[in-house]
Amino acid sequence: MSKETTPQTRLYAVRTTAGQEANVALLIERRAIAQKLPVKAVVAPDAVKGYVFVEAPGPHVVDLAVTGLKHVKGYVTGKIEFADVEKFISPKPVIEELSLGDKVEIVSGPFRGMKAKVVRIDKARSEVTLELLEKISYPLPITVNAEYVKVISKASGGSEGSTEQEEV
Repeated sequence: MSKETTPQTRLYAVRTTAGQEANVALLIERRAIAQKLPVKAVVAPDAVKGYVFVEAPGPHVVDLAVTGLKHVKGYVTGKIEFADVEKFISPKPVIEELSLGDKVEIVSGPFRGMKAKVVRIDKARSEVTLELLEKISYPLPITVNAEYVKVISKASGGSEGSTEQEEV
């Protein structure tokens, strides 16, 4: 999808059954191709539950694309700006989503595949210090690039504010 919608197209929000956004987006794409509809883009951001965004020249095109599709509940009337959708589709740095106590999986490097707990976050260097959760006889803190981890579960305590201190 382009940064700006072309002058003759607009964004439309299609309401869907929660959890079926990706399926609906795929069905809309296939129907648009099969019927040669002038749909420019179909986006189903993970952060938005129950909605798929369609870029098309008019509501009649969206109506043709979604009528009769399973899990579609209709579309939202009104103007949707690209800026409203952009915040959901632009990638966020992993380090912004991390907090102390989060359980993570290491996805790159020599410790790949191991699970760990976040004990310190250094946003300036984009590094996190982890304590491996694997069965070892002593705690082994390691420091890795924040891009090397994937959050498995968030900490229940919500210790977001103290990102520079080590958890005891």
